[in-house]
Amino acid sequence: MRKMMRDKALVRRLSACETMGSATTICSDKTGTLTLNQMTVVEAYFGGEKMDPPDNTQKLSAAVSTMIIEGIAQNTSGSIFEPEGGQAPEVTGSPTEKAILSWGLQLGMKFSETRSKSSILQVFPFNSEKKRGGVAVQVGDSEVHVYWKGAAELILESCTSWIDKDGSKQSMTPEKVGEFKKFIEDMAVASLRCVAFAYRPCEMSDVPKEDQRADWVLPEDNLIMLGIVGIKDPCRPGVQDSIRLCAAAGIKVRMVTGDNLQTARAIALECGILTDPNVSEPTIIEGKTFRELSDLEREEVADKISVMGRSSPNDKLLLVKALRNRGHVVAVTGDGTNDAPALHEADIGLSMGIQGTEVAKESSDIIILDDNFATLVRVVRWGRSVYANIQKFIQFQLTVNVAALIINVVSAVSSGDVPLNAVQLLWVNLIMDTLGALALATEPPNNHLMQRPPVGRREPLITNIMWRNLLIMAFYQVAILLTLTFKGLTLLRLEHDNPAHAEILKNTFIFNTFVLCQVFSEFNARKPDELNIFKGIAGNKLFIAIIAITVVLQVLIIEFLGKFTTTVRLSWQLWLVSIGLAFVSWPLALVGKLIPVPDRPFLDMFTCCCPGKKEA
Repeated sequence: MRKMMRDKALVRRLSACETMGSATTICSDKTGTLTLNQMTVVEAYFGGEKMDPPDNTQKLSAAVSTMIIEGIAQNTSGSIFEPEGGQAPEVTGSPTEKAILSWGLQLGMKFSETRSKSSILQVFPFNSEKKRGGVAVQVGDSEVHVYWKGAAELILESCTSWIDKDGSKQSMTPEKVGEFKKFIEDMAVASLRCVAFAYRPCEMSDVPKEDQRADWVLPEDNLIMLGIVGIKDPCRPGVQDSIRLCAAAGIKVRMVTGDNLQTARAIALECGILTDPNVSEPTIIEGKTFRELSDLEREEVADKISVMGRSSPNDKLLLVKALRNRGHVVAVTGDGTNDAPALHEADIGLSMGIQGTEVAKESSDIIILDDNFATLVRVVRWGRSVYANIQKFIQFQLTVNVAALIINVVSAVSSGDVPLNAVQLLWVNLIMDTLGALALATEPPNNHLMQRPPVGRREPLITNIMWRNLLIMAFYQVAILLTLTFKGLTLLRLEHDNPAHAEILKNTFIFNTFVLCQVFSEFNARKPDELNIFKGIAGNKLFIAIIAITVVLQVLIIEFLGKFTTTVRLSWQLWLVSIGLAFVSWPLALVGKLIPVPDRPFLDMFTCCCPGKKEA
């Protein structure tokens, strides 16, 4: 967890690390995760014309400019602090609000002064379902302006007229609707977020009295279109490489965004989530369309979805449920309070450390501290590393256990004596459990882990590759140690020695060879499916230190602690023979890794061969 913290990932639930390694799909937000969350207004279309540059209001009448600035200043959840002494104003709020307010400053807006000229009567905060937010302000004694701001194509649907550059109200003809839609599409193709501004004049007599105003619903129809802005949020550097790495690792990245389909398509192509610009449903789908499907249809479609545009938090939740029902291990990113249900429903909930709300963080399993998608990929690598290290340790432990068990049982049954006594087995257990766990469980993550498919929900912990390695090593160790147990006196030329001393010397040699076999076997366990067992070993100093400590302690036990372990000193010739027998583990493991194994789990094949066992 401390190491992951250095990689900008705060783990709140420990088991989520391992689960993340098994993730088959990641449902990611766009803003701030795939993009930099540094939004700026780069295009503007007001008065029926494109403003070039976007802050050039020379072609607009003073009345239109005033109305635009009033709509920006009053219809916002952000704020601007204007310090004294001519210093640059400080803009706060969501990234979209900051971009629009900064653009307002470029238009010449005096934030505090503009807000003081009119009073707010009612506010409709931005709603992720309706994709809009509004405000009603009183101007003068009887005039009321209701300003709306939100998703361009949705605001356009509510407009029946538009304001030209001279401030005259014009009817929204089909031709003009087509012109607005063309501009929205052009901005979306350029991966810009389109935000429209509209208003509706009212009389004070249409506004409920102050004590009844809490239930007043702002009018959303017959709006007058003021204009549209295009906001650019560039992709994060390296996000394409991260998505490519996920694809190689068998993880499908799906983008879930509130932007329209054209903008979502453009960003997905830029990030590498989509490779074909001409894809259609259901690869790229609108949240509303997905929401209207039946449960069974959603499950069928969910597998094919790469991009979901104009989605609400509830659409994200429905997508997560559908994917989980299809057997996927789902990771979801979220930063808003409304994302909490989806974060909670997913196998792994990932909240954003910078933009995320406290509710989202509390509902998540892991917090991405820098809001970066590349960090999310590092979490996957760590998760796979945890799982792989557990498998390495199990392979190593089972090899030791199987060998020690067979040697002692066979010896006890056949001769009534055991070559490994209690103290020696305790030392073997110490190597196997404590030191072995430290050496193998701390292996750092590597890119090789991202070249294999995710581990399925029902895949066995002990794979066919592990069974192959385990059986080869255990068979070799059992073979040589049983041979030494029964023929050791002859092979070591101890027939003419004192029988008691010869027996202790033989058992000491068996114990020494067994321990050294585990030392060499520990190297093999590092890379169960790779031929080069020394790859990356220099990066794991703890492994090297533990191997060195084990060897040093073994030498001390044999040479100086014989009274305690019932051993005797070995000659240098016997030490060389022990090392030689243990060394054979390396070439044997190398040859063993060339033996192919079936994809079907070994235990499944065994179950099919024993149908009675399956019923039981």
